[in-house]
Amino acid sequence: MRAVIGMDFSKQSSNAVAQIGLLHHLDDVVLVHGAQVESIQGYDEFRQTLMEIGRQVAERCRALIPAETFSIRSMVDVQNLATSVLDCAARVKADLVVMGTRNLNRLAEALFGSVSVRVATHSTVPTLIVKGDARPIYRVLLAVHDVEDATRLHRWLTAHPFKTPVRLTILTVISALHISEHAVVEGDVVPRQTRQQAQQLVTDAARIVDGPHFTVSTNVLVGDPVRTICEAGKNHDLIVVGSHGRKGLSRFLLGSVSEEVVHRADCSVLVLR
Repeated sequence: MRAVIGMDFSKQSSNAVAQIGLLHHLDDVVLVHGAQVESIQGYDEFRQTLMEIGRQVAERCRALIPAETFSIRSMVDVQNLATSVLDCAARVKADLVVMGTRNLNRLAEALFGSVSVRVATHSTVPTLIVKGDARPIYRVLLAVHDVEDATRLHRWLTAHPFKTPVRLTILTVISALHISEHAVVEGDVVPRQTRQQAQQLVTDAARIVDGPHFTVSTNVLVGDPVRTICEAGKNHDLIVVGSHGRKGLSRFLLGSVSEEVVHRADCSVLVLR
């Protein structure tokens, strides 16, 4: 696997580096450091100071990468980190982009922006957003909207299997948007045909991703997709979601489940494309 990992001065960057080392076997790692500053008096000296700090960060992160990794490179510059990561991922043809996150609330994100969310939104390759301390991955939640999501995961795991055996739960959520509150309260949540179709989806998905390195279970839930996925994810170490690439008006009206899950989930999120 060729992974591009975004770094800054935060502890979250170290967590991201350590986490990918626990999750997948790495062949080639590119550590990308960025810290954008405006041109001010004494800019050149300040820039050199930031470059030196960036090199120190890169060395610290390099020490966290598994020793068996064939190649480790670092790119240190003083420019926007999100742009640097996305440009590097395209240039080196990365298999995965990895970012740590401070998990900003909505107000803080609106004021200061979130590099990890910007990267996850605009990346054209699978992206892992690491939350919290690095930990072994034993329980993985795969949220599927259609069979193509399962096909994505199957292709991913065929090329990049997890380091350790995992318990994989395949979840699909029947949206409650078109179900009356009365029906939910009464327990007559969805028509039988709708539930049968959802159950068939997770069954087909389980058949597609079945493999020797994990056990598979399925689940069908009813509710708001983002809230339901994030709630189910609290019992897992990693959430995997597919990005369906909505653009323009469709994205504005319907939003992106994957983006919202990245923002709201308590655990790390892998967005497959």
